[in-house]
Amino acid sequence: MTIKVLLADDHKIVRDGLRTLLEKHADIAVLGEAEDGREALQLAGKLSPDVVVMDIAMPELNGIEATRQILSEHPGIKIVALSMHSDKRFVSEMLKAGASAYLLKDCAFEELITAIRTIMKGKIYLSPGIAGVVLADYIRSDRKSEPSVFSQLSDREREVLQLMAEGKTTKEVAAHLNVSIKTVETHRTNIMTKLDIHSIAELTKYAVREGLTSL
Repeated sequence: MTIKVLLADDHKIVRDGLRTLLEKHADIAVLGEAEDGREALQLAGKLSPDVVVMDIAMPELNGIEATRQILSEHPGIKIVALSMHSDKRFVSEMLKAGASAYLLKDCAFEELITAIRTIMKGKIYLSPGIAGVVLADYIRSDRKSEPSVFSQLSDREREVLQLMAEGKTTKEVAAHLNVSIKTVETHRTNIMTKLDIHSIAELTKYAVREGLTSL
């Protein structure tokens, strides 16, 4: 059986390298490439891949939100998170979003092949450097969780926050999300109220710190 893969990364050189290496394996075929999370969501529906190799820090819609939305609409798809971030917050939220594997970008390429084949068998795959982070997080799971952007804001509010942090105007955010300007303004007010942050500059810093955007 051929494993159909979609690549999602905002760096073309990374996508090109992954495609070249993946296609050396007869049981893997790359169906397409996405340069941001929103395009990944669209292509997942259009191409019906078995696996999406997903970067976390992408513009428009980050990998965590893209994973959450893809799996909500297409629960049969498997997600491999491929990221430079080993921080427990990124790992934890990506796994909560439904990713079946989490690898660091500095891992050996053969590890990605192993991860893809492993999750296609219904198993979870974690890089050795990530496993300890997940275990530590699990051990602390009975303690009160620290407030995070993922627990405080709704899915749509996180989308609005990311787009605002990336410098888009209210009108541009409305166009991206296909909603009215008034709706975006309401979301912005709710975001600021929930987070007790009252300037775009501070919201941008918060979004970067929480991993919604790398800008």
